[in-house]
Formats: sequence, structure tokens, C-alpha cells
Amino acid sequence: MSYNSPFTGNVIQPTDVSYSRITLTTDLQLEWPINGTSTDDAAARIMEVSTASSANELWMPPANQSSVGNDALIRNVGAVTLLVKDYTGANTIVSIAAGEAQYIYITTNATTAGTWGIIAYGIGSSGADAATLAGYGLLAIGQTLNQSQPVTTFSSNYTAIATDRSSTYVWTGGAGTLTMTLATTLANNWFMFIRNSGTGALTVTGTSGDLINGSTSIALQPTDSCILVCSGTQFYTVGLGKSTQFAFTQLSKAVLSGSYTLTASEASNVIQKYTGALTGNVTIIVPSTVQVYYILNETTNAFTVTISTGAGATAVLTTGTQATLVCDSVNLFNANTILAGSSSISLINGSVGAPSLNFASETTTGIYRAASGEFNIAILGVLRSTVSASGLAIVGTGTFSGGVLGGTF
Repeated sequence: MSYNSPFTGNVIQPTDVSYSRITLTTDLQLEWPINGTSTDDAAARIMEVSTASSANELWMPPANQSSVGNDALIRNVGAVTLLVKDYTGANTIVSIAAGEAQYIYITTNATTAGTWGIIAYGIGSSGADAATLAGYGLLAIGQTLNQSQPVTTFSSNYTAIATDRSSTYVWTGGAGTLTMTLATTLANNWFMFIRNSGTGALTVTGTSGDLINGSTSIALQPTDSCILVCSGTQFYTVGLGKSTQFAFTQLSKAVLSGSYTLTASEASNVIQKYTGALTGNVTIIVPSTVQVYYILNETTNAFTVTISTGAGATAVLTTGTQATLVCDSVNLFNANTILAGSSSISLINGSVGAPSLNFASETTTGIYRAASGEFNIAILGVLRSTVSASGLAIVGTGTFSGGVLGGTF
């Protein structure tokens, strides 16, 4: 540590001016009392400063003309923020809000600017400086600390970090991922708020095997929200509940041809009915979320309605058919692979161009009922056989590898 005289270099402590009241009308450059200033612009140990404009600044004397530890208590008695700068005027030592006091002192004096330490004295004679005390999750309002919960919206994959403590993150995209920093890094009592306001599932996942509610990841469906809390070794959710009310609503949508992308509001309807006289095949794009759909194709004309997420397996419905579909956020699957708990199956009548029982890869081949008392078989949209009470009628030629027996030919 060095103590400098501007004249001899001897070890000295500059003579004190104990108190000064300063009113700024422009920038003011202070001087050390030892320099024999003929003005009242000496740096005092206690200074009460007022200014009507935050553009008026207080500049401290050269640090290299004083000793380390030389200090000043500056109280802003004005109505606007006061900037206190070093001798060069290039660097702000401290910004003092109206009514606050700050204690500054020299820590290095190798240059005119020097390095200054700061101790917050706060407001009045005993108030704490809330802005200095405020950390993550706290907000200084006047002299008090208040809870802070800033909101950030995001639509791209994101990794939550330590500075996200007490923040609220709102997802606004389709399917996405929120990755948590290591629980050992975030430490015990870290927390954040999460809401899915998007159209797809938001997957919240741990890092390096960290668990969330005992699993490697959880999925927040649209409108889901929770508080995510870190224990220092894993994560837990608070307030992530599942509704016990099942209110089914129906979407009735007229379509003609081409692709239709459902809005989040439309896709929230579990039962969906599509109507209209089709002029071409239709594709319905549903959100990339885990969901069950009951689809009724009540369109007319010989075209199909395809349900898709835009990727993965799709479901194709011909005119007059229904389907119960399960979406895993990518693929659409038939909800029923076996028939359980039923003794019979009832089909719609169908038509020669759209048989009621057909094949996914060839929907114009199958069986249908053309009229009362008939069982009809269509091949590629053409009637090939009819079974009725009077017998079997085959349209076209027949080839019999085992011969034909009985009856009169």
C-alpha cells in the first residue's frame, strides 16, 4: 500500500474537510483539500449533493494524489439520480438514487482514475439499500425488497440455468424441449415456473440422468403449468395436476380439398366431424401432442380425409366412416387392434366405390351392402359378386381350379 504527497511523495493523509453541501448546476470537478483550492470545490468526508438534472455529474479528485483508504460519504439530497465519476470522468464510481447515500473509498491509487470501493448506506440514516441486497427472485422498490417473477416467452428448445431462479418461462411453440442444468449445479431450493401456452407438448428433461418426479423427463401438454423445484440431486414438480373432469366437445368443420391445419382451439375438441362435398382428397394437420381423437368423416364424393401431424404414420378415412385415433405426438394409430367385450360388429352400408370394410392401401376393394338382402364384393370400385337370398351372382368370368359340382349348367 502506498501513500503519496503530490509534492514530495512523503507518506501523508490529506487534511480533512469534514462536511460540504453542494448544489450542481453543471459537472463539478472536486479537488483534494491539500491542493489549496481557493474555491469550495474540495472533496469533503461527508457531502450532501443536490441537482435538478441527472446530466450534472460529480467528479472525484485524482486518486494518485491521495492515499488508499481516503474516503467520502456522499448523500443525494436531490430529486434525481446522481452520478459520481472518477477524475477522468470516463468511469462511473457509483450511481446514487434520490434520497440514498453511498460510501466510497480508494483501493488503488496508481492512476488518476484509481480504483474505488463502495459500501451502500441506503436511504436516510438507517435504511438499507434494497437495490444492493436484491438477488434473483427479488426486486427493489424504494427501500424494500419485493418478490420478483419475471416472465420470458420462448418457442425454441432452451436449457434452464442458475440465473433463471424464480423466473416464469412460457412455451409458445409446437413440440419442444426444456432441458435442466445439472441439479448439483442449480443446488437445493432453486426453482422456476413453467407454463405450456403452445400448440405442442413441452418435454422437460434432466441432464446426465437427473430425474424429474422419478422419471428422466415429463411432458407438459398445452395449458399445463407447474413449479419446478430442485433438491440438489433431482427435480420435483409442484401443482402439476390432472383434471378429473372429462368434458367432450365437438368440432364440426366443412372441408373441400387440400390441407387444413387445426388451430389449438380446434384441436382441443376430442370429437371431430368433417363435412362437405369433397372436390379432392383432404389432409387434416393436428398438433404434435399426445391426444385421443374421435373422427367422423361425413363428407360426400369419392375422396378421402387423412389425419396427420405432418410427420409419422397417418390415418385415412373414406366417406361415411369413423375412427378412434391415438396420437403419440408424431404418429396416428388406430385405437383398436382387437375387439374386446363385443359379440357382433355393425358396418355402414358403404358403396361400390367406398366399401364399408376395405383395405388401407386399397380402399375401393372390400365388401358393402348395395340393397336389402344383399352382400356385395367390390374390386377396385367394380362390383364382382352379389350374394342374396336367391343365390350367388358373379360379374365377369370365373376360373375354377377344382371343378364345379352340383346343379344344372
